[in-house]
Amino acid sequence: MDVVEFLEVFFAAMTPAGELRFSVPLGIYTLDLPWYQVLPVSIVGNIIPVLFIIPGLHIGARLLRKYPTFLTRMLDWRTESLLRTYDNKFAKYGPAFLIVLVAIPLPITGAWTGSLASWAFGIPAKKAIPLIALGVVIAGVIVTVLTVTGIIVGDALT
Repeated sequence: MDVVEFLEVFFAAMTPAGELRFSVPLGIYTLDLPWYQVLPVSIVGNIIPVLFIIPGLHIGARLLRKYPTFLTRMLDWRTESLLRTYDNKFAKYGPAFLIVLVAIPLPITGAWTGSLASWAFGIPAKKAIPLIALGVVIAGVIVTVLTVTGIIVGDALT
């Protein structure tokens, strides 16, 4: 894996819409890289934003509440949506529900959503980050297996 390919996979994993659901097939199908190189780069690339999102949400939300904008309404809407959707699961499983929320590799799940959910449910960063990281690892393994076995088809990327 050369530096450019490494960076392509790494930055693809950092995107909020793609995360490693995109970076793993990109690396394996499009860049023709071995899965054992793509998987760890994708995991790290997917976890890095979490380290900034969770603390940033506390600061950003405070500023948005102080100076309301369109972004304030978007944050409120997404937060209320997460609370409505996952309130029962949070009540039942507690903070561990973050693992499942992040591990299921579907749209509107993943590390970015898990970070927002951790903030919305008041889960401290010291607890949320390891749970989200575990969910990312599980999602990475699932997506890699689905990609290597051909269940996720590379034609969708081209």
